[in-house]
Amino acid sequence: MKTVFPPLRMAVLGAALLLGPLAAVQAKTPADQLIVGMSMVNLFSIDPANAPGLDASGINANLYDTLIKRDQGNPDKHLPQLAERWDIREDGKQITFHLRSDVTFHSGNPLTAEDVAWSLYRVMKLNYGLATTWKAYGYSVENIQGLIRATDSHTLVIDLPQPTDPLLLIDSLAVSPSAVVVDRQQVLKHEKNGDLGAAWLVTNEAGSGPFTLTKWSANDALVMTRFDGYWAGPAKMKRVLVRHMTESQSLRLMLERGDLDLAYGMAAPDIKAIERSDKLQVQALQRGTMYYVAMSMKQPEFANRKVREAVRNLIDYQGLDQQVMPHYGKLNQQPMQLGLEARLPDPGYKLDVAKAKALLAEAGYPQGFSTTIRTLSEPPFIDIAARMQSTLAEGGIKASIVTGTGNQVYGAMRARNFEMIVARGAERYPHPYFSLRTFVYNPDNSDSAGLPNFQGWRASFFSPPLNDLIDRVGVERDAAKRLGMYQQAQKLYDDEVGPIMMISQMTDTAVSAADVKGFTGDDAEATRYLGVYKQR
Repeated sequence: MKTVFPPLRMAVLGAALLLGPLAAVQAKTPADQLIVGMSMVNLFSIDPANAPGLDASGINANLYDTLIKRDQGNPDKHLPQLAERWDIREDGKQITFHLRSDVTFHSGNPLTAEDVAWSLYRVMKLNYGLATTWKAYGYSVENIQGLIRATDSHTLVIDLPQPTDPLLLIDSLAVSPSAVVVDRQQVLKHEKNGDLGAAWLVTNEAGSGPFTLTKWSANDALVMTRFDGYWAGPAKMKRVLVRHMTESQSLRLMLERGDLDLAYGMAAPDIKAIERSDKLQVQALQRGTMYYVAMSMKQPEFANRKVREAVRNLIDYQGLDQQVMPHYGKLNQQPMQLGLEARLPDPGYKLDVAKAKALLAEAGYPQGFSTTIRTLSEPPFIDIAARMQSTLAEGGIKASIVTGTGNQVYGAMRARNFEMIVARGAERYPHPYFSLRTFVYNPDNSDSAGLPNFQGWRASFFSPPLNDLIDRVGVERDAAKRLGMYQQAQKLYDDEVGPIMMISQMTDTAVSAADVKGFTGDDAEATRYLGVYKQR
């Protein structure tokens, strides 16, 4: 007897076949499906309250919505999304958002201002690293429900608990991974033991974005299906299929054969080999995140200022920029993104082994010492670590490389349980205040403070003068004064030899088939596939 599959089942079967073993030769990808290849090794949760990584942001930008969004590349301009408009009270202490009335979640539940307020409360209640964003404004689990509240189904009122430039809070609502709005009713259906749905949302979603989550198998494949009821109109692609791929040559081969439409994370040699192809297109996407080397000041060696300065002189910045980082990043030695008016020129750090040895001797380590470098095993992280291992050895520091998954490597740093680390992170959108706050701010250096969203806290770097300066610039409304304070902070961090040493600002190269149109990578890797289509 012949088996007949209904249309929906046929679609799922087609997706499953695409995610299965590759045949020797495959036809072009389906016209209504976008097939993406990328590493998902650092994708361990898509819960908006606990998904700070770039990979999770790229997925959640398609599953969820925020109240507003930043005009790409412009830190001072914001555009409506779930909120049609907003008002700032004259004293700057209250913001009122007026929400759209035509938004439904994937569940069919209407989106309300209560969902927005509860989403932010949930972030504070669960108290993962992303809660730090809101703690910095003075919110706590005790006060947030009184300060962020729905006055009716489509009006959200936010009171600022301490003096703050309200535009900074608005910016956080536009760009923080934790600022997306979740379906309160749907999440609470899956609550277990008071976890506010945390276990369920690790691998499921409750959003209102242009796509729904159909399947996710860790380090294997993820499937998103178009949400036809999306308030801004349905996406052009019926489905987005993301395949976990870590080998650059495999990505290149599949692109050339037509088995992939879009690939992230290709190595520089493979990108160079296809740059002139008329069948493929290369798009360089400058990100706000930084590649850096960090030392934990909980370690006695790195608590010594002269040792940190020695390490700063044992980084081959120029060699890394020329030989390792092409197509991955651009040289940046400041804790602030390139292109910002407030950013000072690079200080000109360079490899100087003789100076480093002298500093180590002055610090009491004439024979050097042993340490470890944690990092991911994929490029460019492992390549940076290997080069660091070599140049540190020239100065007498014997470093062993310890590799692991994203959760293991970044988890150790979030737990303040590391010696050295080669990593990537920080504020993804360009803004001087958030750059400095992310890298150098640390209001409470105790282990119990639990401030892992601040890289300075992770590295146990505590500078009262810098903390005070960043606190003051956060409430300063005069643009000229803010500019001077931002530059003063960069100079002070340089003088104190901060333990997080910038190497490069991330460049993400996306390679796609020539017939993929409407793809514009977002500068925070929150790329939406809403307007992507294939011209065939």
